[in-house]
Amino acid sequence: MKPLRLLLAGAAVAAAFSVFALQAADKKSGGAWQTWFKDGLDGGRVVSGNASYKVENGVLIGTTVDGSPNSFLIKGPYRDFELEFEVNVDDALNSGVQVRSHLAKEGDPAPKGTKKGKALPAGRLYGPQCEIAINGTAGDFYDEARRATWWSTLTNTEGIRTEAAKAAFKKGEWNRYRIVVQGDHYRSWVNGVPTADFRQSDDPEGYIGFQVHGIKKGSGPYQVRWRNVRFRELK
Repeated sequence: MKPLRLLLAGAAVAAAFSVFALQAADKKSGGAWQTWFKDGLDGGRVVSGNASYKVENGVLIGTTVDGSPNSFLIKGPYRDFELEFEVNVDDALNSGVQVRSHLAKEGDPAPKGTKKGKALPAGRLYGPQCEIAINGTAGDFYDEARRATWWSTLTNTEGIRTEAAKAAFKKGEWNRYRIVVQGDHYRSWVNGVPTADFRQSDDPEGYIGFQVHGIKKGSGPYQVRWRNVRFRELK
């Protein structure tokens, strides 16, 4: 049996090596991890609607407002990044996280691919959204307020929407998401299950936006909650 001091020394060396390896990996692939929403909204601003957002004990809570359209708490813009979070959504509500999305401005023409070919109202956020829902679509990407369809359909990558992918999101529980956007490559995982993997080059940069979906008048209020939100930029 090895002396205790040798075991402790070995453990210390192993721990130091592990930290060094993680730091080296960070330097190679991207920046250091940031934790968002520990104490507040971290400079995020609400656009498109008037849902309420607050942070309690490190949990970002979005609450519907009667009759409000889709609302988003946005940060950015960003290009290449990795985003991780856990999310819990009321059954009657769906939500999502926008990536590389854009804010329509007064006088802008209709975005390329807009379903109705009409300009969007000023202040409307549009672009790729990673879905949060209990209906089997979680982790797929929707083209919010623009093409109004799934990116898996647009890019012929429906094959990744397996039965495991459709069942990955657990109703009433905290669900782990990982989103990686690098170059023209978009990927997502829900609870470790691959849920999207496609390429598209229309959106090289844009906002990250945490959505509270609009609801009909006289319904709600409903909530969506995010915790352990981590972000880092990639090279």
